Amino acid sequence: MIDRTTISQILDTADIVDVVSDFVTLKKRGANWVGLCPFHNDRTPSFYVSRAKGICKCFSCGQGGSAVNFIMLHEQMTYVEALKYLANKYHIEVKERELTDEERTEQTERESMLVLNEWACQFFEKRLWESTDGQEIGLSYFRQRGFSDATIRKFRLGYCPEDRTALYRAAIGEGYSRDLLFKLGLCKDDNHGGGFDFYRGRVMFPIFNVAGKVIAFGGRTLKKGDHAKYFNSPDSIIYNKSHSTMYGLFQAKRAIASQGKCFIVEGYADVISMHQAGFENVIASSGTSLTEGHIHLLHRFTENVTELFDGDEAGIKAALRGIDMLLKEGLNIKVLLLPEGEDPDSYAQSHNASWVEQYIAENETDFISFKTHILLKDAQNDPIKRSQAITEVVKSIAMIPTAITRSVYAKECASIFGIEEKVLLREIEKHIRKNRDEEFKRREREKRRGEGEMVVQEARDESEPTPPDTPIPPVITVTPPIDKETRTRVSAIYRQEQEVLRYIVKYGMCYLCETELDNGEKVPTTVLEFIHSELTADNIQLTNHALKAVYDSAVDMIPEFYSDLAAFEQDIHQQADNECRSRFQSIDPTGLTSSEIDKKEQEVRNAVNAEFSQKINDFRMAYLERRLCSHPDDEVRNISYELMSEKNQLSKIYTQYGPLASDFDRLLTLIPKSLYNLKNAIVNQQIKQMQKQMQQAGSSEQSEELMEKLQELYAIRRQLSKFIGDRVVAPK
Repeated sequence: MIDRTTISQILDTADIVDVVSDFVTLKKRGANWVGLCPFHNDRTPSFYVSRAKGICKCFSCGQGGSAVNFIMLHEQMTYVEALKYLANKYHIEVKERELTDEERTEQTERESMLVLNEWACQFFEKRLWESTDGQEIGLSYFRQRGFSDATIRKFRLGYCPEDRTALYRAAIGEGYSRDLLFKLGLCKDDNHGGGFDFYRGRVMFPIFNVAGKVIAFGGRTLKKGDHAKYFNSPDSIIYNKSHSTMYGLFQAKRAIASQGKCFIVEGYADVISMHQAGFENVIASSGTSLTEGHIHLLHRFTENVTELFDGDEAGIKAALRGIDMLLKEGLNIKVLLLPEGEDPDSYAQSHNASWVEQYIAENETDFISFKTHILLKDAQNDPIKRSQAITEVVKSIAMIPTAITRSVYAKECASIFGIEEKVLLREIEKHIRKNRDEEFKRREREKRRGEGEMVVQEARDESEPTPPDTPIPPVITVTPPIDKETRTRVSAIYRQEQEVLRYIVKYGMCYLCETELDNGEKVPTTVLEFIHSELTADNIQLTNHALKAVYDSAVDMIPEFYSDLAAFEQDIHQQADNECRSRFQSIDPTGLTSSEIDKKEQEVRNAVNAEFSQKINDFRMAYLERRLCSHPDDEVRNISYELMSEKNQLSKIYTQYGPLASDFDRLLTLIPKSLYNLKNAIVNQQIKQMQKQMQQAGSSEQSEELMEKLQELYAIRRQLSKFIGDRVVAPK
């Protein structure tokens, strides 16, 4: 378990823009950054990142959160794993204590799989470099392929020994689970209580996710008689061939983002050789055909893709298969076929980098020219084949989501085929409608399938035990509808509790006012302390469980806050003193009297104090935001994120005549009003309940007693209306 000081250091150091940029290409837009959402199939940027708030949010699917939450969602990590990931990124030493037996059993299967895969990767690496058979067989093979030792280490290539149970025995000896070895495909069950190695005698290519975690392996045989050249890991909860990753993406992602372009090749060796030749923006689809999942993953890093394939018939077919899928996702596609008999691996090995770069520049072509050339090659003067070729190209153009891009390609296609542009545009529109209809039908099928699935629970009558072989009938649980009155009452209180909590999450540790104690002493009071004091004085408990969890967590952080604030202020005062001394040296005393010099120094001191006072205010404002939005409790973290996410923005018409006062500037008005609104909602609820009791009263004495209490509540509501400033009306 990570200690509190380390967690605070991680949260304070992690830059949300920096963290998200490792996975999504971001562009500056105003005060925020924007990119394609990594959590859904986003074609236009809807994922916003705010450095000031320390959060990210997709305004389409709603996913996002703090830096910790983003890593948890994106990499499917636990809270502790995400903290360790960020600590490693920012070179922060993680101080932790030994897990208890109970905590150890709570570790997830996913975490265990990642740990086991990392261990296996180190096992294969060690056998490659340190064992005799690894050097003579595995290492010599890689070197024969032209891979340098630095490249072999960069991609963490390895070797699985020929010994039938070498990995299995070592893993069991280290205490790893037999079941996990089988699930990950590292070993197979021998049906005698043991296991044997799946990749024995093969050179190993580890596959990494975007964060650099080993999620799978590819193993290549070095024997001619083996029935399969490559063995790949099976799908698991950490690896999906169609969605998880593309081979080399972890090593290539920064080059892709910086160059704004990516090359797609077919195999592991193609990627490695191209990287070694200096082309680091090259990836492959992990030994499988290109899928929509791969393209969606790639689109987060670039919009410009070149398919780089062999010049033989198989390479041409592979290029044609991928074009339509890439176009559908809005990517800009080019195709490059290498000379016949060459593949990216051999071409990069036999030519220097400048030669390869020149060949790419001279021979890569847009998909229209490529597809037209390939399809017309066999058509010659056959009008039927020519018509089929045109139809295939039109189908591809119809896949493009942007109307302007479609129009440009239609014009080019019309010129190539010698057909009127309007004829092509009509055909394109026809295919667009067809595609939309098919997509609509697909979604309707999925919707009907989803609606047809019922949540059932199995149950049996304890008085009449069900025989073991008899299927247990499902019991459909139907939630009774909530009556309108209850819904109105609950929602009214919830809305006010939500508003109070929103101020706590966003401004909880900001200074609000001074509070006078019984002894006459005045103490500075934060927003959270003021709210906590008011609720405690009136014995008000939050009714919503999730909001109460956030509130309780915030209150628990008060002692930690003052400790952290004292340390921060000490550091900031030292920085301010250093800054003052530095700026004093820039004052030219020539011709100035001592009083004039003192005046200038005071001006400098005032300016520096103002700057560093703002830093302290920023620390106060960000304190609860960072910690609640990065809380280990999922409920607290998610609710806090929703509370501080702005769902609406002011129209420009409201700001055209000058800036409006922010919520922060009006806290002294907004905080008391939000509390009065909450108290008013509670009083209204009590009035409704009292009125219902009066209708059911059995005696006149009971009615009179209830009437007295009701009058007291009316008086309280009238008093609240004066503070709120609006006419208070009880909900119907």
